[in-house]
Amino acid sequence: MKPRAFQNIDSAMANAVSDNVFPGAVLLWAHRSDVLYHKSFGVTDIRFGEPVTLNTVFDLASLTKPLVTALAVADLISSGQLSRKTCLQDVLPAAWGTDKAKITIDMLLRHRSGLPACRPYFKALPVPVPGMEARKCLRRLVLAEPLEYEPGSKENYSDLGFILLAWVVESLSGVRLDTFINDRIFAPLKINDLFFNPLCSDLTRPMENKTTLVFAATSHCPWRKKMMLGEVEDENAWAAGGVEGHAGLFGTAAGVHRLCCQILQALEHNETKVINSSVIRCFADKNNGMMRPAGFDSPSEKNASSGRFFSKRSVGHLGFTGTSFWIDPDNGLITVLLTNRVHPSRENIDIRKFRPRIHDLIASAYNIQG
Repeated sequence: MKPRAFQNIDSAMANAVSDNVFPGAVLLWAHRSDVLYHKSFGVTDIRFGEPVTLNTVFDLASLTKPLVTALAVADLISSGQLSRKTCLQDVLPAAWGTDKAKITIDMLLRHRSGLPACRPYFKALPVPVPGMEARKCLRRLVLAEPLEYEPGSKENYSDLGFILLAWVVESLSGVRLDTFINDRIFAPLKINDLFFNPLCSDLTRPMENKTTLVFAATSHCPWRKKMMLGEVEDENAWAAGGVEGHAGLFGTAAGVHRLCCQILQALEHNETKVINSSVIRCFADKNNGMMRPAGFDSPSEKNASSGRFFSKRSVGHLGFTGTSFWIDPDNGLITVLLTNRVHPSRENIDIRKFRPRIHDLIASAYNIQG
């Protein structure tokens, strides 16, 4: 390790706060389970100035896709209830006779379903309630959405596909997505600091250390007419009650890291406690010209958010609120960057330039420069 590089990381994070890249952040990076760096910066909410701590809870946004929905699908594949080639019509009777009928689970996971990226369905949904009515309405809208291209013919990143995957998980398991992932993955791993926060729940729920949770604020939402705090930033997930397949997960950097350790073990051909290694390796496979893994993302050819030095076998994901994780199985490196870059406004996109830079500094400290 290079001590000077650690100082450069400290400076880069502190400067990002002072330069308004984000109000607050936690950065963690590790060699497998061995945490080498874990520090907090800035404030949780610019209105009150409360410092971010290592226990601050962030809205993880689209990290929900790989860390919840994809792992839930992997669990169902592992138990034989599903396969990557399963068509929607075989698991969702409502898909029969629609243009979604022959879309496969793998197409949904790899964003090759033909569905558009997103739609403002929240404007048509009823006021969020604890029950299922809003989610049923959301699902009907997704199922009725016209396809933009022939399923399987190309890739278009889509929230809507993961809403359908959550429906598949719940249809096969008989329980809500948050209950399924907690019972099957989080609880067996004793990960208590990754969770959904349904709108009907108490925002001061206990964690392992029995302290009151402190959430990082996100944007001031003109539609909801308030600063979002402890409620999911994504409007469609919020309108559906706070639990969906594309967004809704909250957590700490330590919680994300512990789950990433299990994914890394699987990628390294080691058996894990709850994740089927062979299924995860199939998800990570990009053979046959696929641009991204199933359920995850991989470093892009140019201007990768993971910087210049993470291997091509790396998997990870970004979250709209300013969150990300990357797992490099070639080097055993895991990075978790959680920020609230959308606070108080979504217009702030400076993190796009910052992410590659901080990951290059981590690579330098870790001594994996190419």
